[in-house]
Amino acid sequence: MSNLPARLLDGYRNFRNGRYQEEAARYSDLADGQSPKTMIVGCADSRVDPSTIFAAAPGELFVVRNVANLVPPCVPPSASLHGTSAALEFAVTALGISDIVVMGHGGCGGVAASLAGADRQPVGQFIAPWVSLLDEARGRVLSDSPEDRQTALEHEGVRQSLKNLRSFPFIADAVDDGRLGLHGAWFAIGTGELHWLNTETGTFETVSA
Repeated sequence: MSNLPARLLDGYRNFRNGRYQEEAARYSDLADGQSPKTMIVGCADSRVDPSTIFAAAPGELFVVRNVANLVPPCVPPSASLHGTSAALEFAVTALGISDIVVMGHGGCGGVAASLAGADRQPVGQFIAPWVSLLDEARGRVLSDSPEDRQTALEHEGVRQSLKNLRSFPFIADAVDDGRLGLHGAWFAIGTGELHWLNTETGTFETVSA
């Protein structure tokens, strides 16, 4: 295994001799299938791992991560590939997920790219069309002229993704039937604090530790 990076090899060995030994029975049970109740739509950012933040056990969270934790609106299948939409469909219709959490975070590069695009700065041939999903949210933020555009758009992007979730009929039906809850969250990397979206006030509130 000469091409296996040393850091990954050390990590794997620590896992096998540590956590795996502690949870071998759980892993054995999970080999027959999964039954998580919570789905997290998170950012691909290496600093924001949902399983770490929520101290989740193996098999507890169904996680999909992409740039800027975005949920696209429901559109008919076409030549484009819909990885996030496929994960949502599987989670809701096959796994019977009870809750979906869209979790943004501080210092998000995808959000920064969206703002850079508004300033007509180049952001990349694949990044630009993806973060265009934030255009509507960005328009609302820029019209308000907040002092901290970055954080404001990180918050508004979560709200936009929650709105987009309801554009999927299988999600809207599950929410209306009381089978599924939709939630928004934002994680502050520097302080390790989680902020939860209050659906009544529309604001993010710090979760007490």
